[in-house]
Amino acid sequence: MNVKSAISKEIFAPHDERMLGAVQVKRRTKKKIPFLATGGQGEYLTYICLSGKINMTNKKPAQASITKVKQFEGSTSFVRRTQWMLEQLRQVNGIDPNRDSPEFDLLFENAFDQWVASTASEKCTFFQVLHHTCQRYLTDKKPEFINCQSKIMGGNSILHSAADSVTSAVQKASQALNERGERLGRAEEKTEELKNSAQQFAETAHKV
Repeated sequence: MNVKSAISKEIFAPHDERMLGAVQVKRRTKKKIPFLATGGQGEYLTYICLSGKINMTNKKPAQASITKVKQFEGSTSFVRRTQWMLEQLRQVNGIDPNRDSPEFDLLFENAFDQWVASTASEKCTFFQVLHHTCQRYLTDKKPEFINCQSKIMGGNSILHSAADSVTSAVQKASQALNERGERLGRAEEKTEELKNSAQQFAETAHKV
């Protein structure tokens, strides 16, 4: 079981929540935290997770939230930390719209965090899921997405890429069939020509 599946099973499943996406992060700027705030447990990994409670009538999340989850060094379990309702998210800053960057900021009603994802690709995937969830399930007070690449906003998302791949495969198959059809057509024409030539030869030989 990978880390994200383990987080989903341990943190969200017991509360009838489904994890929609997650990204491993670390702070861009050091935040002064009292020693007792972490319980003196040493180093830890941090994950920002998007989850939703499922409404069984229409399979849509009845409510969605963003949760900070930590895994402390030497432990196989995860700890739920700060949680915000999706409605509290005010701004998502992708930092640089012109290149793949792992850096991003999240601005909530009562908090502001500056993060660096483990990879730019992981950040991009999380942003796509987050943007899609906000657009689909928030009726008002949708967060502002700034400094984000077009593929994050749906210009070339994972879904679009998958659709493009399928379309490309269909086009290639269609082209192959057309080419095969053309070859068969040429073969039929050649056969007909040979048949006509043979018939003419037979007629000529008969006359002779």
